[in-house]
Amino acid sequence: MPTKNLQIPTADGRADAFAAFPDHGERHPGVLMYSDAFGLRPVLEEMARELAGHGYYVLVPHIYYRHGTAPVVDLPEHIADEDRPALFGLLMPLVEAHTTARILRDADAYLGFLTAQPEVSAGPVAVTGYCMGAALAMRTATAHPDRVAAVAGFHPGLLVTDAPDSPHRLAAKLTAQVHLGLAEGDLTPEALDELHQALDTAGVGYTTEIYPDTVHGFTMSDTAVFSPSGLQRHWDRLLPLLDRALTHG
Repeated sequence: MPTKNLQIPTADGRADAFAAFPDHGERHPGVLMYSDAFGLRPVLEEMARELAGHGYYVLVPHIYYRHGTAPVVDLPEHIADEDRPALFGLLMPLVEAHTTARILRDADAYLGFLTAQPEVSAGPVAVTGYCMGAALAMRTATAHPDRVAAVAGFHPGLLVTDAPDSPHRLAAKLTAQVHLGLAEGDLTPEALDELHQALDTAGVGYTTEIYPDTVHGFTMSDTAVFSPSGLQRHWDRLLPLLDRALTHG
């Protein structure tokens, strides 16, 4: 399968990125994939290749590019529970610096770059994200309702906050079909009710599901919280969503 290491021009510099796409010599629907807080690394590249094998051009940007090329933090090959406090001590300043304004500037650049690739077919794209990437995916979809036909988030973080521009408060701008696959405990019952109310009021076509026997981060095979059944359920929900929205939508 063809893959590329790319540089995406943005308003604030150049973001390194990984892309995978089918080896058919044809054009394919585009998918923008946002990483979790640990950032672009081999497991995300593996997931991009898996998704590309189903007929999509998948672009995974390095969300922390302003701080250097990936990885900006040295990650162990396998992220154990005891590794997390020190890693998040290094990563949280990067997460906090990734403001909504930066997210939206980057989304403009990423979508423009994705849709301009010669291997990407005309028409809308999908956006998917993991952990904090789910909030980035939702912000991208609400900022570009004419370009994003599907959005999916898994073990999401920062979807329902007290901020005036919390992603759930922007649901009225969504035109995309939505799936959110949650780990047990990702959202409180009250926050999940608030999210459902916002999506219902906006008339969004969506599904949410708490994946059984999972904890936050369950899709990531390079971590101690990985759940093979959770990852498979993620594919079982994501692939039909993309098929409906991008192939037969």
